[in-house]
Amino acid sequence: MTLWGGRFQKEADENFRRFGDSIGFDRRMAGADVKGSIAYAKALTESGLITPAERDQLVDGLRQVADEFDAGTFTLAPGDEDIHTAVERRLGELIGPVAGKLHTGRSRNDQVATDLRLYLVRQIAVLREALTGVQRAIVEQAESHLEVIMPGYTHVQQAQPVLFSHWLMAYFWKLQRDQERLTDLQARVNVCPLGAGALAGNPFGIDRRTLAADLGFTDVMRNSIDAVSDRDYVAEFLAWAALTQIHLSSLAEDLIWWASQEIGFVEIAEAYSTGSSIMPQKKNPDSLELMRGKSGRVIGHLTALLTTLKGLPLAYNKDLQEDKEGLFDVIDTLKMELPIVAGVIDTLTVNADRMRAALDDGLLATDLADYLVRQGVPFRESHALVGQAVQRAAALGVSLNALPLSAYQAIHPAFGQDVYAVFDVERSVAARDTEGGTAPKAVQVQIERAKALME
Repeated sequence: MTLWGGRFQKEADENFRRFGDSIGFDRRMAGADVKGSIAYAKALTESGLITPAERDQLVDGLRQVADEFDAGTFTLAPGDEDIHTAVERRLGELIGPVAGKLHTGRSRNDQVATDLRLYLVRQIAVLREALTGVQRAIVEQAESHLEVIMPGYTHVQQAQPVLFSHWLMAYFWKLQRDQERLTDLQARVNVCPLGAGALAGNPFGIDRRTLAADLGFTDVMRNSIDAVSDRDYVAEFLAWAALTQIHLSSLAEDLIWWASQEIGFVEIAEAYSTGSSIMPQKKNPDSLELMRGKSGRVIGHLTALLTTLKGLPLAYNKDLQEDKEGLFDVIDTLKMELPIVAGVIDTLTVNADRMRAALDDGLLATDLADYLVRQGVPFRESHALVGQAVQRAAALGVSLNALPLSAYQAIHPAFGQDVYAVFDVERSVAARDTEGGTAPKAVQVQIERAKALME
């Protein structure tokens, strides 16, 4: 029997019932539902609506229900349209009519909002730890290859020499911002809607602040209509997940490119690679390609929820049931994906020789312009003069380092014999030692700060 069928004379259409049931996906919130119900039973006792003995019956029965879910022995029954119905139905089977008192003053509207917030708070903690695992792998790889030099790129064109560790640490800081956004988001998730009823509030004097504290919430929702209709926190979580996924996708794209035979800067471990069903020689970075591919899935769930929320009237509407499947899928995706990302980075083979061989004198063109600046030539002029040197070297078919001094001095007399000292990538990298720069000592500072943040 449904919880809402009192005014109905006929059963719902079977197809419609299946269309509306959410038990297939919201049963994962069983622990949160039981936790909220135990706290609510205690609140009902404090309000004098049930006796301490009835409270104890309810709590004992709810714990039995939780144990069944934990053991995987809970059996769904026809009519269990959602997790709340299933728990209440089973509670009645275990303890009898007193189970019917649990829903006093409570609606499935504030119940589901509470369950979802409790569930999401727990998942945020799990994801935070998994994200830290990726950051830890990044720091360890960066520190292990602190002085490996590689070409830095802009527009997928060689730009300036940088440390591999500097490039890798860039992703640490992206993920650190994701950590900070998650902390900021958690404060808005961890607010209690229970006691809001269907939309108008609770008529039985429930102490909402004590109820919130019992459940581990830091505050209560200030408006009962907002409490049951708000899904901002779900949208915000999905937005966080989408941006985090974009960062992971960017990392994946870099590594896929660098693992190619033509580039060969890195090698992906066999544990995170696959082969081809037809080409025996293939070693494909499928873990990274899937990581990149999941971005469409995660971003799509954010777009879907925003579309669902657009134009909804207050307060609760059944449309809000659509908040869960996408959320659960994103959580599952990231919980599986993040340890794989950490594993890929942790087992990555860094080919320092290939990186070194890819360094071209053209990467030091900016250093050449800086050389002229130190001779008193304004940078805008030195930039143009070095451009002429690049053209002249190309015309002669030589590198900048092999361009004769006479050619340099024909461009500008400020070029002296010491100009060739510029063509030293270690010197170029070491010179960029300001905070956030690519010099080894600057990158070591980054690493130490990163370690402190993780601790």
